[in-house]
Amino acid sequence: FGMAAGERKSYEYEDLDSEFDSAEKDRTSLTWRDDPLSHDKLVSHSSQHSGTLPSKQVLVDERDKEEWRSRRFHFLSMDAYSRHKTLINRYLLAVGRGIEHITRPTDKDKNDYDILKEHHRFLWNSSDTPNTWENRLAKAYYDKLIKEYAISDLSQYKQNKIALRWQTEKEVVEGKGQFICGNKICKERVNLTSWEVNFGYTEQGEKRNALVKLRLCPECSTKLNYHHQKRVWRRREKRKKEGKKKSRKHKKRKEEFSPSDNSDSSPNSDQSENEEVSESMNHLWTKCAKELVDRSKEEEFDDYFK
Repeated sequence: FGMAAGERKSYEYEDLDSEFDSAEKDRTSLTWRDDPLSHDKLVSHSSQHSGTLPSKQVLVDERDKEEWRSRRFHFLSMDAYSRHKTLINRYLLAVGRGIEHITRPTDKDKNDYDILKEHHRFLWNSSDTPNTWENRLAKAYYDKLIKEYAISDLSQYKQNKIALRWQTEKEVVEGKGQFICGNKICKERVNLTSWEVNFGYTEQGEKRNALVKLRLCPECSTKLNYHHQKRVWRRREKRKKEGKKKSRKHKKRKEEFSPSDNSDSSPNSDQSENEEVSESMNHLWTKCAKELVDRSKEEEFDDYFK
């Protein structure tokens, strides 16, 4: 069975086709109309409405399904915050209320500054141990302060209300409170005076005292000692009034006990007596001065060693 040159043998490979390729082709060619569930619905509806289009309810159901799929895809593609906002908006639309009805009250919110204002102390003792985290925060802030000179607030000095606090690191670098006036709104650098103030304050329901150093200019020093100077002035006024009252009483007593008959002659007699006494005293002093001038040194030494 020889074959001529140039001839090719042809074979038929019908049995080598794959069944998976045909299944994939069938799946890609399917549409929503080929779905068995929808096909059953169409068949059931076609039996009722033979020879017509599917009912409106079938179309609505299919549209709702497609819309639900698109919304689900869009919802899953959101981040967490956008998803949260969407759900809250849907909830508010369903309930019929505004956002102000579900906002959280912020009256009791506190930051670090509020906690420091509540738990800060002007002086911490060595025996004080902070137990809570608020006290530990206040103690950590207190340790950062420089407690050499104080900074004062003299805005209410007429009501005898003076506020003091310790220096911060920035104020120490600038010289505020030591080389600049310790009043927080004053920037005077000349003629500063050091004061040691017995600072009385109320802290945690207890009255406490502390000796604090202050450096103030003359104007701020008068504000610091305003009430003390006022007390001194009042004492002086009281003494003056008491002195005037005493002098008036003394005059009244003299007038009561002085004789009425010799009232006219008494001033002349007193003047003559005073003149005689003054003349005698002048005579004695001049005599003593002459004797001291006439005496020699030897006589003075003899009188001294006697």
